[in-house]
Amino acid sequence: MNRLLRILLFILVFASAALGQITVIMAGKLIDPDQGTVASDQVIVIRANKIEAVGFGFAIPAGATVIDLSKMTVLPGLIDCHTHLADGKFGEGNPVFQLQKSASQTVLESVRNARVTLESGFTTVRDVGVYRALNDVALRDAINRGDVIGPRMFVAGAYITITGGAGAMTGMAPDIQLPWDLHYGEANSPWEVRQKIRLLAHDGVDHIKVLSSGAVLTHGSNPKSQEFTPEELQAAVDEAGHFGLRVAAHAHSPEGIKNAIRALVASVEHATMIDDEGIALAKQHGTYLDMDIYDDKCIQEQGRKGTLPADFLEHDRELGELQRQNFRKAVNAGLKLAFGTDAGVCDYGTAGEQFAFMVKYGMTPMQAIQAATSSAADLLGRSDQIGSIKKEKFADVIAVAGDPLKDVGLLENVQFVMKDGKVYRKK
Repeated sequence: MNRLLRILLFILVFASAALGQITVIMAGKLIDPDQGTVASDQVIVIRANKIEAVGFGFAIPAGATVIDLSKMTVLPGLIDCHTHLADGKFGEGNPVFQLQKSASQTVLESVRNARVTLESGFTTVRDVGVYRALNDVALRDAINRGDVIGPRMFVAGAYITITGGAGAMTGMAPDIQLPWDLHYGEANSPWEVRQKIRLLAHDGVDHIKVLSSGAVLTHGSNPKSQEFTPEELQAAVDEAGHFGLRVAAHAHSPEGIKNAIRALVASVEHATMIDDEGIALAKQHGTYLDMDIYDDKCIQEQGRKGTLPADFLEHDRELGELQRQNFRKAVNAGLKLAFGTDAGVCDYGTAGEQFAFMVKYGMTPMQAIQAATSSAADLLGRSDQIGSIKKEKFADVIAVAGDPLKDVGLLENVQFVMKDGKVYRKK
């Protein structure tokens, strides 16, 4: 069988060379998150932006561009399922700063966010909401056109939130009138929820983000509260489904989490205070959890520096460690867990630091890698395109020196990044 495979791959590679230029990667070790296995001395054949063959023991065709990663561990490009790349400059702390800028300034400041995210090894992100509506759509489209360097983006367009809720722009005097793009997604009934989703579907979004509970980083909010009603959440999932869109639900509180799961959302974001009933419901319905368990350290650090509002720190009190212990419970219960960092709470380009936290709180290194590759691709509904290095998938490839299955912290320093067959980082 191995001899037959080598012959077939040999034929395929030379047929590819006859049809045009190809790139060949020589991989010392190759992690397959689909199977949870590692293979040695693999050859990856790439034409344009797609993988054409993966295997071993066949010759390199004349004229191919060869990339030697034979002393490195090669993985599929990483996927972060909870980011906010299009919200502008990192470190301002208070969302009210959005009012001091135009929408164009904010999205131009976000160009750096996209570039450093890609260069850190994350070739795909799910962006789950912006204060300035549709800035994420603009950034996604600029990347797709090649105007801006960044990861493949799947975007929400705006937050679907109650008035004054977790996704609203709050903290101003009551007589301040906000521009349309800072309250685009506000909805206060099932029918208003449906109407906002219809608008966003027309705007070309990739998924819908709803806010089921209060938030930590919102003025006048309470993360322990419930916001949208079960009927409103059900309307969101039903209406999104008419357009082939999945729903991600922000939820910290136990009831907010359970309301979202019962409404059949694709994922619950944060899931901070999930209780045993919530864990059972998530298991029953196959709901993904995106638990951003590393970024509390950034909230606390900004608090010490005085760059985060006092009410945000009060909201966050004791929630960081609670979320991490509940992450451990979710791992032990065998729940579906995807990699999500809330990028923008910590600086862009540092998302790889979450892997060590995921291992510390119960995952094996392979499980943590799967959360950011095959599981994340499944959550996005893109397993046929991304999440592993397989024939016909996009040529999204990263590499690190050493073995991340022994030291997952190596993923904080990705040394080779290829997206769509193009190299963006090579040390």
